[in-house]
Parts: sequence; C-alpha cells; structure tokens
Amino acid sequence: MNKWSKTLIYSAVLTAFVMGAHSSARAEGPVKIGILHSLSGTMAISEVSLRDAVLMAVEEINADGGVLGTQIEPVIVDPASDWDLFAEKSKELLLEKNVSAVFGCWTSVSRKSVLPVFEENNGLLFYPVQYEGEECSRNIIYTGATPNQQLIPAAKYLMSEEGGGYKKFYLLGTDYVFPRTANKILRAYLLDQGVPAENIMEEYTPFHHQDYQTIVQKVKAFAADGTAAVLSTINGDSNVPFYKEFSNQGLNSAMCPIMAFSVAEDELRAMDTQFLVGHLAAWNYFQSVPGKENRDFVKSFKQYCAVNELPGGLKRVTDDPILWAYTGVYLWKNAVEKAGTFAVDEVRPALYGLNYDSPGGMVMMDERNHHLHKPVYIGEIRKNGQFKIVYESDGLVAPDPWDDITSADKDCDHVKFMGTYTIEQ
Repeated sequence: MNKWSKTLIYSAVLTAFVMGAHSSARAEGPVKIGILHSLSGTMAISEVSLRDAVLMAVEEINADGGVLGTQIEPVIVDPASDWDLFAEKSKELLLEKNVSAVFGCWTSVSRKSVLPVFEENNGLLFYPVQYEGEECSRNIIYTGATPNQQLIPAAKYLMSEEGGGYKKFYLLGTDYVFPRTANKILRAYLLDQGVPAENIMEEYTPFHHQDYQTIVQKVKAFAADGTAAVLSTINGDSNVPFYKEFSNQGLNSAMCPIMAFSVAEDELRAMDTQFLVGHLAAWNYFQSVPGKENRDFVKSFKQYCAVNELPGGLKRVTDDPILWAYTGVYLWKNAVEKAGTFAVDEVRPALYGLNYDSPGGMVMMDERNHHLHKPVYIGEIRKNGQFKIVYESDGLVAPDPWDDITSADKDCDHVKFMGTYTIEQ
C-alpha cells in the first residue's frame, strides 16, 4: 500500500458494535455505505468520478482488512440530477438499506434536499464539494471548501498586483443556491474592498443552459477597458458552451480572465482546452500538486479506472472534488476505528480534530464545526487540461462556514453550542 492509503489504526477490544445509526445488532456481514451521486443528467459530467473515487477507497480499505475487521459493501443509487429524487434516494439508503454513512451530493440544492432526511433520521453524509457556507448541520461532514477557503482568496488574488489588479467583476452563475449565496458573499467582499457597485455585474442561467451568445456579448462590452474578470459559478455541462462562446467572440484570458469555482480537471476532459489556456480556477487541490504521495494517488486512480473498464481508463484525471470524496471515506474509517463502533453519535465526535495525510497533503477536521482545515490553491489552465499553480496559501486555512461580512453575528460550534449560534456583540 502507498503511504497516502495507510490509515491510523486504533487498538480496541470489541465484543459488540453497532452497525450504523439505525441498527444496534452486532455486525455479522459487510457494513453498508451509501453512494449518492448523479450518474445521469446534467451533473453526471462531474459526479460520476466521485462515485469512482469512493469505490476506489472502498476497494483499498477492503483489501487492507476492512473497517473494524468488517468489509465495506457500497450501495450505489442514481438520483439523476433530480433534486427531489436525491431526497427519495437518501431515504432509501438510510431506512431501507440501513447504511452506516453516505458519501454524496454535488450541488447545494441536492444537499439542501437531503439535509432534513439526514437530520430526521440521524444519518451521516460526507459532502465533498465546495459550497456557499451559511450551514453547519450536525449530520453533514463538509470536506469541500467554505467561502473563505475558495471564494474570498480567489477575489483577493485577482485584485492583487500578482493576479492582475482587476477592478471590475462579472459574477456569472447557474441559478440555484450555491451561486446565489456565493455571489452575495463575493459582492459584499468586493464592496468592502472599495470596488464600486457599478463595477460589479451579476447574472444567472438555468441548469443545462446552452446559449451564451448574448451573455458573452455583455461580458465583452463590460471588459472592453481591460480591467474586468469573470467570477464563474456555472455548474455542470453548461460550462462547455460558455467557454466555447467566450472564445468564439474573441475573448481570452489576457483580455478578461475567468476565475472558475466549479471547473476542475475532470470537467476539462470534456472541453477543447486550447481555447481555455490562461483562465483560472480556485480549489484546495490540483492534480499538479507536487509530491510522491500525490503522484502515486494519480497513478492509482488511473489504473483503477482502467482495470475496472471505466470510461477514459488511463486517461482519467484527479481533481479537487475527487480527492475529497476519496478522503471522506478514509476520514469515516479512521473515526469508526477511533470510536470502536459504526454508531453515528459516536463516530461524529471521533472526527473532531482528526488528522489525515491525504494525497494532497495533511488535512485536519475542525475540532468543532464539521469542516476541514486545508490549503488553498489558484491554478491557471494549461493546454493539456492541467493547472499550473500560481498561488498557494501559507499552510492550512481554517474553515469558516459563516462569512465574516455577511454573517458576522453567526458561528458554528458542535461541541459547546450544538451547531450554529449567535455571537454576542
């Protein structure tokens, strides 16, 4: 096994243990986990690879003896990019399949759809994608970025001399929870930094939107003076026609860079990258992160896809959500072994403060708010579909699910306050 796939084993003598949140019987067979990702529909372009990453982690763990000596049995469902179906499928996993944990969702609307199901039934969801914050559920473990780990560093970089000193910003997103809230936070930050309101544009398109001609014309006019950048929260397969139209109208990264928050190496596989060179993305991991552990991880993921005859085979790539989907499985495993049980109410606190040497480097679960401490990177797209890292944070950035400007009166602490609480002014 590679160093990055070794887990911290806690010694414990077990005479009985609980098989998940919904059963108190001794585990006599495999422990079940749920995989809740869209394998069809507009979000399949992004979510299929997260299923693959979770399955690879399961295969590694099973080959290494399982969890508490028990093999993991993945239960896969397809909510098909249908937000109501996400809720139905999560009920199926928790109430019919009796899974011990679920790994899934991409969009915030899918997460919001399943959240009451997990809270009402005391399930545990590991959510692997960056999001807008303003949430801190006791039943969700957020391994993706909070706004201060992605949105704010990206805007700050673009305004810096190093990032181009841009003064105008076009906030363009898909019309749902994440882009709307992300842009609320970005707008507040930009105004706080002295950007005039007239230098901030904001626009949304529906999921699976394909015609960006008119919008790009407006962006082109807005960016005519050379001081504008796009902050893009477009999600799913709409990114393909957006970037294509951007290039068709003669725009490039030198004229008006696009800083993306939902485009990574996996999405670039479906795009003609020669027109994307120089555009940017902000994440907490890139495939190009240096180090032997990461090189081994990339190689193993490619081999896993090839051996299992998954589309793309050895040409597959890793990216930020793939890494955190994979990492979530190991965090759960380590917490289960620390707690000595699969019971949600004991696994949850066992996660607090837990370190994990991920392929992208050491990360740590916060001691109180269900989010990860992690590095921040900004990457520039290369012709080969990889990213050249142009910015890296100084060490791990602590997660802040409640933005300091838009939600200055709120914070989250599951140890002392049972979740979100109001700060006394």
